[in-house]
Amino acid sequence: MTQAIDAVDVLVWGGGTGGVAAAIQAARGGVSTLLLTPGSWLGGMVSAAGVCCPDGNELTPWQTGLWGAFLRELERREPEGLDHNWVSCFGYRPTTAEQILQDWVAAEPKLLWWPGCQLLEVDREGSLISSLQVNVGGEHRRVRCKVAIDGSDRGDLLPLAEAPFRLGWEPQEQWGEPSAPSAARIGSDPFFKEHPVQSPTWVVMGQLRSDRLEPDPTLGINPNGKPSLPAPFEQACEAFGLERTITYGRLPGGLVMLNWPLHGNDWHWGLDRAFSNDSTKEEELFHQMQAHSLDFAKALEDVSGGWLQLGNAFPTESGSPAPWLAAMPYWREGRRMIGKQMVIEQDLLPQTEGVSSAPLPLNETGELQSIAFGNYANDHHYPGPDWPLAPKSCRWGGRWTGTPFCIPYGCLVSESVDNLLAADKAFSTSHMANGATRLQPLILNVGQAAGAAAALAVRVEQQPGNLEPRLIQDTLAADLRAPASVSPDWTLSKRHHSPSRERMIDGVVVPDGTGKYSVLCGKDERWPLVTLEPCVQNWLSGVTRPTTARLTAFTNPWGPWLRVTSVLQEFNE
Repeated sequence: MTQAIDAVDVLVWGGGTGGVAAAIQAARGGVSTLLLTPGSWLGGMVSAAGVCCPDGNELTPWQTGLWGAFLRELERREPEGLDHNWVSCFGYRPTTAEQILQDWVAAEPKLLWWPGCQLLEVDREGSLISSLQVNVGGEHRRVRCKVAIDGSDRGDLLPLAEAPFRLGWEPQEQWGEPSAPSAARIGSDPFFKEHPVQSPTWVVMGQLRSDRLEPDPTLGINPNGKPSLPAPFEQACEAFGLERTITYGRLPGGLVMLNWPLHGNDWHWGLDRAFSNDSTKEEELFHQMQAHSLDFAKALEDVSGGWLQLGNAFPTESGSPAPWLAAMPYWREGRRMIGKQMVIEQDLLPQTEGVSSAPLPLNETGELQSIAFGNYANDHHYPGPDWPLAPKSCRWGGRWTGTPFCIPYGCLVSESVDNLLAADKAFSTSHMANGATRLQPLILNVGQAAGAAAALAVRVEQQPGNLEPRLIQDTLAADLRAPASVSPDWTLSKRHHSPSRERMIDGVVVPDGTGKYSVLCGKDERWPLVTLEPCVQNWLSGVTRPTTARLTAFTNPWGPWLRVTSVLQEFNE
């Protein structure tokens, strides 16, 4: 039975990653908080959507705030560890992530959660949202609030609140973004109308057979020696081959996240139906997306000779249509709120070549405005060739990492609705910048900042837009359970991982002169070397010739790599 309440301090709509983070942080800030979600799972892309290989904020000093707390709890609860795939250093089962979030929500006495809600109306009194009307359990409820937060993947609250937002492309002439198309091209090419947002994916989970170590090499190979998949997936394995296409998103227990952008199960067609407010059209879109992903999984199963099968990863009572289908799509983009500030592509790009951060957001008096930071390399998903983007990556720790950038507080605050904050991908960015600002670690910490700001606004009896960013920064830094940094530091060394899963290795570290390294272990074993630790990167920067050393490292045969966590000793020869 849903508890009946008439008013709360902070009301959060949406089960996105940022939504649950905002609700948890607002409640921890001491104010009454209600979280409303359409489904029975909380975490959006980190759990319900099945995107269980997070990208970005991977360096240990950047594992901060709720992202860092979430990662450490994942490491504690996943007995096999997190390093299982080659797209990310972190892979986990969706049920593990969801249980963490539900445990965190249940632990907060000032946080109430209503799952299974339908958003009906948003009531306004002038420039303020006064209440939300929802259907929950077949009952109509109206709940008043002091601060409202959109924590949904598609910005569901914005049109009902009549809060101005952007949807679609912006021309290069508008802000001078180097990778944006011209106004003339947007006006003449139907591509931009047909693809108003980045292509989403309906994640399907596979399971690798434990009695087989690799796909059958004799099956499904065409005369060119490439795996032969049926249309429309015939080119899906061209770039990396069958085995690496399948193990891209490998998770503990041999589960495999199938979220493949290259002629795989990204969905590109009729996406306007996701923003039409027509439930029949939306349901039609969802069925098509699910069928497309299942066709992709079946094609990989056939060509691998059954090495890959459908995997059980989602409890069907969570709303999942089947245990191998995510409970919701992975939305990379939706409506984007018009805020008091915004992030454009230039705010993501390095100021100089090499290891460098993007410009820090400062006000007129030089005060930092940032409340979170990310570093994902800009990445856009559409049909056809890759969209050309200004580079924002560099070699660091033997691998590629993205240039870090900051999110100003004003991007979370609506320009015209005084008590509305955005906590998920709907915060104020351009379409081009959204390709770097949409990833799980950053969104967890943006949500944390939105929740902290909402609680602070209630306590000091101000509207969120009137808060000084410094107050939110201080609140995040002083948080006892998940202290958050608001700007990147390349040098701060923090080790959060479990040493019980590390190997001690005596080997020869060999630089290749381009920022890549390998480790020779004995006569026959050679591993690529990567690290997320600034102290190891600092040591590697001085390795100019083969050097014998004793290392501690995690072994990932699917990367493949040794992820080095410390250099115990260097041996002079």
